Amino acid sequence: MYVVGEEEIEALANVIRSGKLFRYEDDSECERFERRYADYLDVRHTGLVVSGTYALSAAMIAVGLGPGDEVLIPAHTYMATATAVLTTGAIPVIVDIDESITVDPAAIEAAIGPRTKAIVPVHMWGAACNMDAIMEIARRHDLKVIEDACQGVGGGYEGRKFGAIGDIGAFSFNYYKNMTSGEGGAVATSNDEIAERARCAIDPCHYYWTGRAEGIKPFAGNGGRASELMGAMLNVQLDRIDGMISAMRAEKKKIVAATARLDNLGLKLSPMNSPDYDCAAHVMYLLPTAELAARFVDVFPVVIAGKTGRHTYTEWDQVLMGIGAAHPAMNPYNHPDNADCRTTYSKDMCARSLEILNRTVMVPTHPDHTDEETDAIIHNIEAASQVALGGTSADEAATRPTGPLDPKKFDMGPSA
Repeated sequence: MYVVGEEEIEALANVIRSGKLFRYEDDSECERFERRYADYLDVRHTGLVVSGTYALSAAMIAVGLGPGDEVLIPAHTYMATATAVLTTGAIPVIVDIDESITVDPAAIEAAIGPRTKAIVPVHMWGAACNMDAIMEIARRHDLKVIEDACQGVGGGYEGRKFGAIGDIGAFSFNYYKNMTSGEGGAVATSNDEIAERARCAIDPCHYYWTGRAEGIKPFAGNGGRASELMGAMLNVQLDRIDGMISAMRAEKKKIVAATARLDNLGLKLSPMNSPDYDCAAHVMYLLPTAELAARFVDVFPVVIAGKTGRHTYTEWDQVLMGIGAAHPAMNPYNHPDNADCRTTYSKDMCARSLEILNRTVMVPTHPDHTDEETDAIIHNIEAASQVALGGTSADEAATRPTGPLDPKKFDMGPSA
């Protein structure tokens, strides 16, 4: 959570006072947000849903994934990217990332097989995937692109917003995101048929309230409908997001400029696919080895990308154990249509990804950081670099911040 305040409190209170907590009322906050967010993204349709995980599942259902299909996903993403594939009956195929911490287009190309139906590029930690390369691969192989922008609200790729580039995009608005309603999510697309299927996945009887769409057959599914409380809070948050992203981009540019000279020590910025449009939620550095990254965080306790738990495939128990559903008869790994899919995983299957992740350190920004706090971050990066890469002892390095760091504005969070 970045910024929540009195405006949200008043918006929520207004909904409660009105007594209209159900989204299909007149003057719906949910509908107002969906229209505004569609305009913000420059797409035809958005749909609110209860979580980013459910948004991913609805998006995958919407493009028609099912048993017999393989879906290419990156080795580094929140585990919901993988488990959402399983909710459709399809099989996730895990492929390597590159040094940008996003999926490697060359690995996508190499992993495409006869059963491959979709690609899920994940704008991990708010950093852009190489969408031009991915969309070109998808066009050549007739693959669907489900853009996982759950960690990328407000960011973009070469002037286009995340979630608006592929066939459909999915977003999360949970507590740890840069736009939040505590929990929540959304789907976005400009394809009318995909949008209607997504609405049915979110609320199987939405047509009861909004009317049946001609030519679209409804189907059964679990409900993931949003409430008016969520819509009201997100309408306030949407007013803030661009200012927050601008502030984080400015802080990141200051940190990058101030630490550029540390390149001589071996502190390299992680390469980025669209540096002017990312969320700038972190400054990521690629150290020469995992051991040196560990020394860096001993001095400045930020996070190593490979040590964030459920964001790396080695921690996805349901996938590694082949438990894709609560009931074995519904388990995609047991489904006869998936007999020819690639269903074997191992913890060392993406060793290149693990090597990159374990030497990448992530320094978070925050829209409310003061100049003094940013200066303290720069100071700590310099001190940690001197110890990890320059041969300076921790006692010799000035490792204490030059100003206070507010822990509430320096919390990495799980970024679920």
